[in-house]
Amino acid sequence: MTLHITGDADADQLLTDDPLALLIGMLLDQQVAMETAFAGPLKIRERVGAMDAGTLAGYDPDAFTEAFKQTPAVHRFPGSMAGRVQALCEAIQTDWDGDAAAIWTRDEPNGATVLKRLKALPGFGEQKAKIFLALLGKQYGYDGDGWRTAAGSYGDEGSYRSVADITSPESLAKVREFKREMKAAAKAKG
Repeated sequence: MTLHITGDADADQLLTDDPLALLIGMLLDQQVAMETAFAGPLKIRERVGAMDAGTLAGYDPDAFTEAFKQTPAVHRFPGSMAGRVQALCEAIQTDWDGDAAAIWTRDEPNGATVLKRLKALPGFGEQKAKIFLALLGKQYGYDGDGWRTAAGSYGDEGSYRSVADITSPESLAKVREFKREMKAAAKAKG
């Protein structure tokens, strides 16, 4: 299994190989293009020399923010997102012994349990947690009972709603079109 989210082979390989990188990419996926968000973990690793929860959580906050600001920036809001990444890493370090994958592997949890664990993470609300659960189930090998139900419509087979459904440039285009339609519908309604 190899993820194909960013269009950058090295960034996608890091996401595939490192559950913490994948969680950080999901955290960064707001108010920037998906490819930019999910390429963020590789930039972080290259700039600070690490991709482990303890090191990132304990990194000097000012230096970490500076790493986010380097061109190209990790995120369009480098200060706040650097802080959110550090908060996420602190939670992974404290609650999961630094093992991000334990969220979906420890004690063989079902989908509802994984969703609850994800929602408890800093920066992960209901929607982000459901999308990430769908990503785990559709592309990352997670097969806990009830994951599709817990992921809601993001778990639907054959859908093109989110990053969970991106496996190629064609599927990326379909996800983008779905998001455009949703924005247009919301704008027309609101």
